[in-house]
Formats: sequence, C-alpha cells, structure tokens
Amino acid sequence: MFESIFKAYDIRGIVPEALDEPAAERIGAGCAAYFRTLDDGPVVVGRDMRASSPAIADRLITGLRRGGRHVIDVGRVDTPFVTFAINHLSATAGVMVTASHNPPQYNGFKVSGPGGSPVGRDSGLEKIRALAAEADLSTPIAGHIEQADLWSAYRAHVARMINSAAIARKPVTVVVDASNGMAGTMVPKVFGGPGAIPGLNIIPIHFDNESGVFAHEPNPLVAANLRDLQRTVVEHSADLGVCFDGDADRCVVVDERGAVVGCDILTAWLAREFLARSPGSAIVYDLRSSKAVQEEVERAGGVPVRGKVGHVFMKKSLREHRGAFGGELSGHFYFRDNFYADSGAIAMAVVVSELARSRAPMSEILAPIARYAQSGEINFEARDKDASLADVRAAFATRGSIDELDGVTVDCFDTEGWWANIRKSNTEPLLRLNLEARSPELAQRMTDEIAPMLGTRVEH
Repeated sequence: MFESIFKAYDIRGIVPEALDEPAAERIGAGCAAYFRTLDDGPVVVGRDMRASSPAIADRLITGLRRGGRHVIDVGRVDTPFVTFAINHLSATAGVMVTASHNPPQYNGFKVSGPGGSPVGRDSGLEKIRALAAEADLSTPIAGHIEQADLWSAYRAHVARMINSAAIARKPVTVVVDASNGMAGTMVPKVFGGPGAIPGLNIIPIHFDNESGVFAHEPNPLVAANLRDLQRTVVEHSADLGVCFDGDADRCVVVDERGAVVGCDILTAWLAREFLARSPGSAIVYDLRSSKAVQEEVERAGGVPVRGKVGHVFMKKSLREHRGAFGGELSGHFYFRDNFYADSGAIAMAVVVSELARSRAPMSEILAPIARYAQSGEINFEARDKDASLADVRAAFATRGSIDELDGVTVDCFDTEGWWANIRKSNTEPLLRLNLEARSPELAQRMTDEIAPMLGTRVEH
C-alpha cells in the first residue's frame, strides 16, 4: 500500500487518484505511531495554497489525533515555517502538506522530526508507510488540536539575517516571482509592504495564490519558468530578481541583466560573509558544484565539505560539521542559525543584504567566481544505469581520481582541466551528468566523449 507515493524524501502523488482523503488520514495515523517512538510532544502541521490542501491537511490531522497526538495547526505557510515552528514550540515533529514544485493536481507531505530534521526513506518514511498500512481508523480521536499564528515570531527570526543598515545606505530593488506559490504569502508577511524595510523595494509578480492556477510551473530550475522574472528585472532596471518554488523553500536568483546565477556561484559568494562572521567554519555544498566553491571557501579560511545531493543529506552534513552555511544546485540554501535547515526567505534576506554591502552590480561581483565552463545538468535515459556507470569508471580509471560519494565522480581537473559527476536521479528514472572544465571548448569535448556511455539524451 502507498508504494507509489512514498518517495526518497517525501510523500507525493496526484489527488485523488494516488492520494485521497482516507489515505491522508491513514498516513496521519502512521505518522502518529512513528512519532511515538520519538517522544510524546506536540506535532506541527502546516499546508500550502493548493486547492486540495485544506481537506488533505484536515484528514491528516484527524489521523494524527486518532494516534493520540496533540496537533498545533499553523495554517497556510511556507515549508521552512514548519521547521521554525517545530523549534520555536519545542515540538516533537512536523508535517507540511505540499507537493512543492509539482503541478496543482499533486499534493503530499514533507515530514520532519525533532529539531526539524528531515524524515526520508532511510530515516523513517518506510516505517511510516508500514504503520499507515496497518492503522486502525476506528480508533477514537484522543489528541487535542489548537491553531497558532506564529508569523510575527517567524518574521523576527528571518529579520536577524537582514542587514537593514546596509540596505538603508544602498537601496536595493528586487523583483520577486512567487510562482503563485507560498512565497506570495510569505514575502509580504516577512519582508512587509512598501517602506517596511527602508531601502528595500520589492516588485511582486505572480503573487496570487488563491486561485490554485500557476502562471508557470513553480519550479525555478527550469529556464522557461524564469522568463517573466528576467524580463521584469530588465524592464524595471532592478538590482536582482528572485524566483521561489511552490512551497518557498528553494529559490533561484537572476542578476541585474536578467542572467541566471548558478546556485553554486551564489554559495561561493555568500560563503565569504558567513566565514567572516564565523572564521574557520565548514561550508557544505553538493558535489555537483563548481570547483570555484571549494577554492573560494579555502581562500576565505573555511573548510569546504562536499556532500551528497538532496536536502536530507545536506542538512545532516551541515549539522555533523557544525557548518555555518551550505548551498545546493537545486536552490536550497542552509543556515546554522536556522536550525541547520534550508530557508528561501533567509536566502533572499542574505542575498539582498550582501548586495547592498557590496556596492557593485551583482554581475560584476560574481564574474570572477563564475570562472569555469559548465555543462549544466544533462539527463539521459539508460537501459542499464549501473552498466553505464561501470563504463564511465572503466573509461577513466587511469586518467584521474574516481570517487563514489554519490554516483561516479571523475576528477581530472589538475591533469586535464575537467571533472564530471554522473549520478542516478533520486526522483526520476534517469542518469544526470554535470561536467565542468577550464574552457567552454574542453567542456563540450568531454561532454561529447562521455555522453555516448550514458544512453539517450533527454531534452527538457
């Protein structure tokens, strides 16, 4: 039962075909049983703006209460809000009702444990699935429920990361594309209306999240979804643009020219400020990131920590190394001062603050960091993914170092001027290639050499 909707990092499916209200109640009961193995504290529940979310959340809460849990309903919020609420209220766990960047007919659950630690397939989701399948929905409702409005506390939490003085000295105009998702609620409440933060001028687009209709897919990693943002930044001569995904835990930035900024380049730039505040700290980044991240972190006196792809692994690594900051190519940015978790709101706060402090256009600031040529992530359909990875290992065994932290990474950077990572997707039946080289010509040549080993290229 439920095999199709329990994913690597969360629970997600089409409503009502794969995920209906009875299933939501059963999953709530499964969560309640699993949370009993942690402790008996309250459980936070939040939901996004999807048309199905109120009913799905209601039945999830009913299941949690059948399991005897005290539920604190924080209402319609962004996903990082739930992590904040778990910590702010000293709750045992939390569940966010969302399908993130999926189309509106999807919904699901992101489950977190104590401190907001993510619950994934290998850290509890499989247990929840088994417990949900066995749940007895005739059990009387025993748990209490209360509503809590924590927006003022959440705003104060994010505000600690805003350099208001720098923004007041050098005003910043930012276009924000909420993707008709939860950033349409979060940004006004956290960053306020005109004049709320002196010097910060926000130009909103796609903030309507009442209709349940997306102006574009709420996924900022797809280039087509950034066109409105890019055009608006240029039209208004804005300093930068920020596009959030559906549940506002991820964001992508464009510079004043409308050019997309790689999240690894942004990580390298922001790492300098976190290392200035906390010298010698670890900075965590996913292994697809540019070599420039490692180089910039070392140059700033920090400890670069290369990690596996995925927010579950990134959060774990940041906590284990007590890192000050971390970034992932997917648009997740992680902060020690945010319970070692990601936050789209804090990412925007830090980017705007650092741009104000830098007193130069973003394109000029980042140009020296974006010094290598990248392939971008290229997807392949392979008949036998393991055989393809074995072919790569064999082809380059004598040409450079190879590691298997996540997929296969071939590093010939010091000898030939390039490196590449090939890994299985956690969410799709694909192999993903990321390659970087010292020149565009070399990047293209090595991409052409490796591609035939990986199968059929998939164009998005």
